[in-house]
Amino acid sequence: MNRLSMENYLLVLKSTVEVYIHGTLESSYDSARDVLKNSLKSTLENQAATYEVMTKYGWYKKENTSVENINKTLNKVLSAN
Repeated sequence: MNRLSMENYLLVLKSTVEVYIHGTLESSYDSARDVLKNSLKSTLENQAATYEVMTKYGWYKKENTSVENINKTLNKVLSAN
């Protein structure tokens, strides 16, 4: 696979995660919720594996972030509610 294909696949996985999360939250049947939760778990695992391949090839950079940046982001999220 090339970089563009991997980026597109990652976008599809991210969109799929959103669908599974909402479906899991809104499901009123245990059996449907279980299927959605299992699908979500599998998709998250695929996303992590894809991300690892992309970082291996230098297409994504892993960066450490400071506690200060984490707190800034958290404060933004909390103040938005």
